[in-house]
Amino acid sequence: MNKTTNIIAFQGEIGANSDLACRSVHPEMKTLPCETFEETFDSVRTGKAKLALIPIDNSVAGRVADIHQLLPESGLFIVGEHFQRVEHHLLATPGSQLSDLTHVHSHIHALGQCRKMILKQKLKEIIESDTAFSAKYIAEKNEKSEAAIASELAAHTYGLQILKTNVEDEPGANVTRFLVMGKESKHPEFTKEKNFITSCIFQLKSIPSALYKALGS
Repeated sequence: MNKTTNIIAFQGEIGANSDLACRSVHPEMKTLPCETFEETFDSVRTGKAKLALIPIDNSVAGRVADIHQLLPESGLFIVGEHFQRVEHHLLATPGSQLSDLTHVHSHIHALGQCRKMILKQKLKEIIESDTAFSAKYIAEKNEKSEAAIASELAAHTYGLQILKTNVEDEPGANVTRFLVMGKESKHPEFTKEKNFITSCIFQLKSIPSALYKALGS
């Protein structure tokens, strides 16, 4: 058996929401963290991983920047889809209390989605590359005044305590849609009882009403 058959790649640090999504959609597979989306695609193309899980859009933040531009050049096929509910938690080093906190680290979208809690706690925001990196950073820094907004998986991964759960402004409304990508095309068995989504990639001329005409033709 090829050792890559049990690996699924994602962009971000261990404990990121993408890592959590990988474990949800393919719990039998090991997860492979990658620094960039390009590296995530490349890990499948070069055989380091069998699949890649890529976020395509979010119900709160909208579409993920650059992904739609990278997809046509990835050389991979869409073989599945997954919807992951995003839950933000306030993490700190063991022994910290809410009254100790002065700063909170996280991805810019996570900070924006937890505005009410941040204002209530009077915390200074510090933008990081992703939520799991924030958790890793405060775990290494080990200061009671520093907190992170990240997942429960990140808390367990980096030995942090959860001071407040579900600190997002709109609990339950934050969902990210992921695409499962692979080197080989995989068509589902079509049945009348299920709804299916077909993804199409096409290029338009830079002229007025080009998209309107394409969708209406």
